[in-house]
Amino acid sequence: MLSLKSLRAKTIIVMFACWTVLASAAFEISLQVLSRVEKEFGSPARDRLERWQHLLNSPKTLPEDKKLILVNSFFNQTDFISDMEHWGREDYWATPMEFLITNGGDCEDYSIAKYFALRELGVSDEKLRITYVKALRLNQAHMVLAYYPEPDAEPLILDNLIKDIKPGSQRDDLYPIYSFNGDGLWLSKQRGLGKKVGQSSKLSQWNELNERLLKQLQASL
Repeated sequence: MLSLKSLRAKTIIVMFACWTVLASAAFEISLQVLSRVEKEFGSPARDRLERWQHLLNSPKTLPEDKKLILVNSFFNQTDFISDMEHWGREDYWATPMEFLITNGGDCEDYSIAKYFALRELGVSDEKLRITYVKALRLNQAHMVLAYYPEPDAEPLILDNLIKDIKPGSQRDDLYPIYSFNGDGLWLSKQRGLGKKVGQSSKLSQWNELNERLLKQLQASL
């Protein structure tokens, strides 16, 4: 059986070919890549990628509430595994491909995968915030994706801890700390967007994640 470190190395190689689809009109993973994934990780891994491809090719005309439900439900089927157990290191932010091929990740990975999927489905960056919170009942740090239908609206929370998408006011088990997306970094508050305090590039893990995605795109050209 492959070790998790081997899985990660092989996953990154496969990703080089896959992420080029983000630049095209349709999200399409080549049969060569799907066959390679199936050979290295088994047919369930290939099936997850094919279902992901189908999801990201959903009509962009779908109402945004429908997009939220589809994306949240799809990624919440993936197994929760801590970074130390899964990757052998603390606080590793996986790309969506790594998350799906290895069928595991922690709260950051769910939130990041949902963020990129909704962006691919046409939801604007300004409506999405990857948000660090404290999960009060668990007494630990946690990450969710917040969706703001309007700039000053109460956000809807996409979370791997529960299956339902609920308004922030109904998630009294979460205390927001800060949030970010591709455009900036905010100090959070219970409702609304909070105060912008800088660029998301201040977050080293976010920087590292985006650099890996860029290298994967460049390597596949």
